[in-house]
Formats: sequence, structure tokens, C-alpha cells
Amino acid sequence: MNVGYEWRPVEKGKINHTQLVRYAAASGDFNPIHTVVPFAEKVGLGGVIAHGMMIMGFIGQAIGVWFHPDQLLRFSVRFQAMTLPGESITIKGTVIGETDNTWKCQAFAVNEEGETKVSALFEVKKA
Repeated sequence: MNVGYEWRPVEKGKINHTQLVRYAAASGDFNPIHTVVPFAEKVGLGGVIAHGMMIMGFIGQAIGVWFHPDQLLRFSVRFQAMTLPGESITIKGTVIGETDNTWKCQAFAVNEEGETKVSALFEVKKA
């Protein structure tokens, strides 16, 4: 792999309300902005929003598709925009640097408009 190499994107499909409720149960994050439409509307969001950590998890899952989990050395993210039900999320990733033993990489969770929802930097051991 060389700097600039891009992995095959991982398509996560459209976010739906049921998925948000299931994620709330799995994570224990029952903040009503993620699951209760009237509450999310009342606080000015216009409706529920996806858990940022769920979108981060999508990136983690993609890294697991691209590499063996034992190769992962570092993983950090930046939350950039809210994700709404109905948006389709795709994870894209590329190599941005390398040493003798590691690849430095970045990944992005983007919607169909190309808006970045979560960006990540990660480092993996070369196989």
C-alpha cells in the first residue's frame, strides 16, 4: 500500500429510527434527542439525530474490514455534523503516511451529499 491508497468504501445504508432505538438499548444512551421525536423537535433539532458514537462505530467496523483488529494501534475521531434518519452513510478511508512498520490513515463517515459526519485518524501495523 502506498500513500494515497483508498480502500473500497463500506456502505452502511440509510439510518432509521428503529436502528437508533436499538443502538440506545445496546449502548445505554437513552438521551431522548436520539429516540423521542417530539422531544427532539421541542429542543429545536427538528427531529431525532443519530448517536455520534454509532457513526464512530461504523468507522471502527470499516477499519475491521480493511485490517485485522490486531493491527490497529491508534484510533481517534472528530464529530463534525449531526446525522439524521434517512441519510445514507458511507465510510471511506485512505493511507496518508507510513513508516517502516505502520500506515497512518484517515477515514470519513459521509452522507450521500458528501457531508462529513465523523472523521478519524488511525494507525495500523503493517502485516
